Amino acid sequence: MAPPSDDHECGWRGYAQHLQNDLDQLKAEVAELRRQKFGRTSEKAAKMPPIEREVRRGKKADPEEGLQKRRERALLKEKLVAETVQVPVPDQERCCPHCQGQDLRAVGDGKASTMYDYVPGFFRRRVIQRETLACPCGEYIVTAPSAEKSTDKTRYAPSFIAHLIVAKCSDCIPLYRLETQYNRIGVPIARSTMTDLFHRNAELLAPLAKHLLARVAASEIVLADETPIRMQGTAKTAYLWTFLAGKDITYVFSTSRSGDTPTTVLGGTTGTLVVDAYTGYNKVTTVEGRKRAGCMAHARRKFFEASRGLPEAEIALNLIRDLYVVEHEARERGIVGTAEHLALRQTRSRPILAHLFRWLRQQRGRHLPKGPMGKAIGYALRNHRALTRFTTDPRLPPDNNRSEAALRIVALGRKNYLFVGNEDAGTNIAGLYSLVATCAAHGKNPLEYLTDVLIRISSHPQSRIDELLPDRWQPAAT
Repeated sequence: MAPPSDDHECGWRGYAQHLQNDLDQLKAEVAELRRQKFGRTSEKAAKMPPIEREVRRGKKADPEEGLQKRRERALLKEKLVAETVQVPVPDQERCCPHCQGQDLRAVGDGKASTMYDYVPGFFRRRVIQRETLACPCGEYIVTAPSAEKSTDKTRYAPSFIAHLIVAKCSDCIPLYRLETQYNRIGVPIARSTMTDLFHRNAELLAPLAKHLLARVAASEIVLADETPIRMQGTAKTAYLWTFLAGKDITYVFSTSRSGDTPTTVLGGTTGTLVVDAYTGYNKVTTVEGRKRAGCMAHARRKFFEASRGLPEAEIALNLIRDLYVVEHEARERGIVGTAEHLALRQTRSRPILAHLFRWLRQQRGRHLPKGPMGKAIGYALRNHRALTRFTTDPRLPPDNNRSEAALRIVALGRKNYLFVGNEDAGTNIAGLYSLVATCAAHGKNPLEYLTDVLIRISSHPQSRIDELLPDRWQPAAT
């Protein structure tokens, strides 16, 4: 009996195809569940190459770029405190082996070389001896003012408190590890004391964090994202949200992932909000509110996940790569955000996008809607307008990678300190994250900044609080 031809049609053939479709969908769902349970969702863990590496693929490294980085590092090292150590010639070598003469003369300043030492951090116990004067008449006595402190009834200087904040909010060192480090250098400090200092001074700096958040909310272009964080005493997941504008980076703590947080921060403002497709931002991306710009990196990630079993996804990945080649060229030419950048996007990026979405519409019916490729295609087509909005404004990035990068410090921190104690503690750490991250973005040393601002903020006029924000801060005159 001859086997059935390819065009043979019967009920069993259709049933088999239906079962095969169900099997493919179930395989995709199991793979996704395994990834969520046992893997990570980051690009690094998924082994998806960073887009910058893809853009440079096939190009030789620029030697001048590497040389420039070495020059910059050398200039930074020149600012270190220098100590000259004189090394004399040993006595046994102070005699000439040829003439036996011992009257050796110095040749210039000698031969210099550089060595970088590590000096362990240390505590200094300062005894503040305040002068007290009295008049012989017995009617007047005066004592010199006390040393400057950020809060009353504390023996710890602002420099120590600043170190505490930076260690946790920038270096991701939990307080129990700091307790161990301080014990090791001979200064035992209770963890409860450090916790109290951390939160009391966070409350002191809260007006600055709120003012910074208000400035971000008033900006025309804002990037946003959110990440989960545990809160002690509840099984419910809390969230830290980030809102960026330019180099200003702010964080907001919330006990839920609802759209209430974006509404509280950005409600009543206009402009553009660069976010992923999460519906929590829908309340502020309305006709009366902000326009929504999408994240091409999220679309790329979905096609990368689909490419593990479907080589067709490489077509989409290569087209998306071509979009970033244009952005890379704009950065190299120094035209980002200019009219020339807009013209570059109009002439090169828009045709690439047109080709991409035309190809996606052709592919839509060839893949299961709930399969990896079907989900990737559906995501891109549903967000077509948002994903292409960056071609109309040169100031808009093609993705919200900067806001995702701002949350990496939170993700690393929660692995170390695991949770926040309560809602107030979450609000405090969000405010301190904002100030420390914005300092770094503006090239300011957060340790120097906090040491100075912790002293000045209590007496600084509220009407001039802008002067204490990281980008405008200048050290107090000594």
